Amino acid sequence: MNSPAVREAADLLAEAARTGRPVPPVRGLIPADDAGAAYAVQRINVERRLAAGRRIVGRKIGLTSPAVQAQLGVDRPDFGALLSDMAVPDGGTVPAGRLLQPKVEAEVALVLGTGLDLAEPTVADVIRATDFALPALEIVDSRIADWDITFADTVADNASSGLFVLGTAPVPLTAVDLREAAMELLRGEDRVSVGTGADCLDGPLNAAVWLAGTLAGTGDPLRAGDIVLTGALGPMVPAAPGDRFEARISGLGSVRVRFAPEGAAQ
Repeated sequence: MNSPAVREAADLLAEAARTGRPVPPVRGLIPADDAGAAYAVQRINVERRLAAGRRIVGRKIGLTSPAVQAQLGVDRPDFGALLSDMAVPDGGTVPAGRLLQPKVEAEVALVLGTGLDLAEPTVADVIRATDFALPALEIVDSRIADWDITFADTVADNASSGLFVLGTAPVPLTAVDLREAAMELLRGEDRVSVGTGADCLDGPLNAAVWLAGTLAGTGDPLRAGDIVLTGALGPMVPAAPGDRFEARISGLGSVRVRFAPEGAAQ
C-alpha cells in the first residue's frame, strides 16, 4: 500500500506537470535513497496517465553514465515508462511551453519483436528479442525546480522523462556494432555533444540486459513491440525555444527535432 508521503509526492509532481510550474524536490517527502518509495510514486502517476487514455509503448533507461551516477551517489541505472503521448515524429516540432526544463540527448532505441520475461537475461537474449534499432533523441525534463535532483527525485519523476523522437529507417543488429557507434549531436550547425555506444554502460545492449532483468524481477517485463531507449551516448544539452537538434549515429543514421519559438501558435 502506498503511504501518505508517497501519494503526496505523486500529487506534487502531477500538479507541476499540469501547471507547468516546477516544484521543490520530493526527497523532502520520501528518503533520497529509497528506491521502492520512488518507484511507487512513479507508478501512481503512470497509472493516472493510463487511466486518462494513454498507453505504455516502452521503457527508458536513465543514469547510464558513471559520471552522473557518481554525481547522484548511486551505483545503478534507473528506468521510466514511455507513454504514447510522449512520441514526437522525426523532424517534428515540440510546442512552446510543452515542457518545463527540457534537455536533449542522443540515444540508441531498440524495438523488440518478442518479450523478455527472463530473470537473468544475456546479451544473446536481447539480440534475439530485438527486431531492429533506430537512432533516437530523448528530450528529458524535470518537474523539480532547477533540476535539483537525487536518485529518488528522478525515479519518482518517471526518470525525468519528457518526450522522445525516433528515426524512421530501421537497422537490424546484424548490420551495426552498437558499442562502436559514434554519435554527434548538433544544435543548428554547432556540434554540442559527442560520444559512442561504449559510453552507455559499455554498450547499449548491456543497458538493455539490465533493464530486461530488472523489469522481469518486478513482474512487469518487457513485451513484444516495446521501444527501449537505452541511455545517453553523450552529455545532455539544454534546449531553448527555436532550437533545432539533429543526432547522427554511425550505422544508424540521423534523427531531428525542432522546438517552436516562444509565442508560436499551437
